[in-house]
Amino acid sequence: MIPRFEWTNPHDLGDALAQLGPTSVPKAGGVELMDLLKENLVSPARLVNLRGIQGLDKVEDRGPEGLRVGPLVTLAILAVDGGLRGRYRAVADAAGHAATPQIRNMATLGGNLLQRPRCWYFRSEHFDCRRKGGGHCFAMNGENQYHAVFAHSACAAVHPSSLAPALMALGGSVELTSPRGKRVVPLEQFYVPAETVTVRDTVKEDDEILTAVLLPATTAGSAYVKHAEKESYDWPLVEAAVALDRDGGGKVTRASVLLGAVAPVPWRAKAAEAALVGRIVDAASAGDAGKAALQGASPLEHNGYKVPLIEVAVRRAVLAAAEAT
Repeated sequence: MIPRFEWTNPHDLGDALAQLGPTSVPKAGGVELMDLLKENLVSPARLVNLRGIQGLDKVEDRGPEGLRVGPLVTLAILAVDGGLRGRYRAVADAAGHAATPQIRNMATLGGNLLQRPRCWYFRSEHFDCRRKGGGHCFAMNGENQYHAVFAHSACAAVHPSSLAPALMALGGSVELTSPRGKRVVPLEQFYVPAETVTVRDTVKEDDEILTAVLLPATTAGSAYVKHAEKESYDWPLVEAAVALDRDGGGKVTRASVLLGAVAPVPWRAKAAEAALVGRIVDAASAGDAGKAALQGASPLEHNGYKVPLIEVAVRRAVLAAAEAT
């Protein structure tokens, strides 16, 4: 049974900020929030509806400063927006491959980035796991076929956001606004490190609202690859987002390789990036990057199949990013 709560409809950002606090929860699309309420993972005294606040649902092209994307922009809009699809292809593709068309029409960018883990032990009220303040990760020796293969010493849940790896690959940051003002946090610093499990997944405070995602101007070619069990809607088993800068001769000058659904946070494959820099992108270099992306992998009892999937996803994403340049 969903607990009773107060519902408010602030008309502007200042009004919304004044209503936030430890017992309040902001609501955007509400897709994730409904699950959290039904699973008794949140019991707010007040829900602060952000949907009526103007300006939070816009994609703003700032020219040489890059792109500013409001947190209420839906995944459906992100998937087809010309500015994103033209210059930030990985982000558009990640949005277009998330969930179902019906959910993409409701789910928002901010909500996608702020999702809680989908681990069935975390979602069940019968297991007091570390993400809920308990002292044990039940997935480590339990049903872990969809869990982490990297950095799972403290928690084996995988990060649930499909947009985060793509945005991180392209150097994205988030703008957080509170009554104290604004701060900008690179996405790489936004999520709580995998080795540090707390009841918080991000550095966002209770009185802060995610008011924008900022993408720097770029000429990098990027791509996103998702592997799932079904061709139709399904949660990802492995995701790879790649962004490549190349010189006039076609050699890679900078590479970003981010993995999703394989660690408690979006996972940067630094060895794969190093395998690409200074090289022409071809089958050999893409294959080397795929193999290098496995560095540090430590599969659990039931998820070893993810290791070859990672290699394939990275190889395909590297080749696709080179074609998109």
